[in-house]
Amino acid sequence: MVTRQGRLRRAVLGHLDSPDVARIIYGSVVGLAVVVALQVHPPTAAQAAGIVFATGLAIGLAELYAEIIGAETRSRRPVERREMREMLRQAGAATLGAAFPAIFFVLAAAGAFDLGLAFRLAKWTGLGLICGYGYLASRLTGQTVLRSLVHAAAVGAIGGALIAFKALLH
Repeated sequence: MVTRQGRLRRAVLGHLDSPDVARIIYGSVVGLAVVVALQVHPPTAAQAAGIVFATGLAIGLAELYAEIIGAETRSRRPVERREMREMLRQAGAATLGAAFPAIFFVLAAAGAFDLGLAFRLAKWTGLGLICGYGYLASRLTGQTVLRSLVHAAAVGAIGGALIAFKALLH
């Protein structure tokens, strides 16, 4: 009998074996940059949700376009339906990564919490996601917990530098 924990573990490991990881991380870094930039002159919560979501959609469409054109130039033939489905899935992962912070602004627009908290949650969960993937990647390569934490901190420095840079400007 397979337990719920066993199914979850298999699903997580399956996800970590997919190309989605790179695209989610890429989208998350872009989403984090947009959130930090918006905070300089904050729009309303609804506007922020729309901007972040639209950015995620633009990132996904750019990813899809680049993959299609890249595949066609490499293969010298049109992309087949089977390939297109995979490209759409991968573009969806980039969209998800970039658009995810919009949920916090939707909740703020609905009155669940204020705009300041939405910005804090969007920034720190984005940074946590980037660090979490760094940690998991390191552990999957057989590194110790300590080395994996150092690796997570190093890759998280990208997002941390972005947040710190914004804080220095204000």
